[in-house]
Amino acid sequence: MNRLITTLFVTGLALGSLGSIGRGSARAADWDLDGSHVTAQFSVRHMMVSTVRGQFDKVTGTAKVDDADLVHSSIDLSIDVNSINTREPKRDAHLKSPDFFDSAKNPTITFKSTKIEKAGKNKFKVTGDLTMHGATHPVTLATELTPAVKDPWGMTRRGVSATGKLSRKDWGLTWNKALDAGGMVLSDEVTLSFDAELVAKAAPAKAPAAPAAPAKAPTK
Repeated sequence: MNRLITTLFVTGLALGSLGSIGRGSARAADWDLDGSHVTAQFSVRHMMVSTVRGQFDKVTGTAKVDDADLVHSSIDLSIDVNSINTREPKRDAHLKSPDFFDSAKNPTITFKSTKIEKAGKNKFKVTGDLTMHGATHPVTLATELTPAVKDPWGMTRRGVSATGKLSRKDWGLTWNKALDAGGMVLSDEVTLSFDAELVAKAAPAKAPAAPAAPAKAPTK
């Protein structure tokens, strides 16, 4: 009987640990993405001769960071598709149109981590669900998380950077044109790059202790 109880206890601990990977744990601290220090970039080959780069200017997100075991951390991002910026207004308008992102119907891109694996000192492989253009598929990003530091204003910060690649046709982004000499106007492969600062959320203030009840006068 004792052996059975021990086995059930150990199994429960293992399942609880596995269940927390990529989704945060009870020990994880809450962090916010600093919108003024974030860059979400992409690049794609154009006409087989150059690379076009762009970015999204509005990105929000939160993270849970478990410093006791960082694989139990998680990150959740949201990108405003209408903030796309390739430094060419006509191209930006085309990218927002139904030929590409169709931002009227799909105004946001989201990424929710599902699994985090160690890949070296402060380096990780972060796998998550990327939802874009009405479709959701997994993406794995090579990610680096810096140790926490205090800024001059007393805030605790840390940096996160990630890179990866995806096939845009997996999300239904299939617009293209054939070139007379062969090949296509745009490559299918897209390179992603993400850099941001995270700011630790302040711990909630503790409620003041209730005043002690006045002592009763002794009865005569």
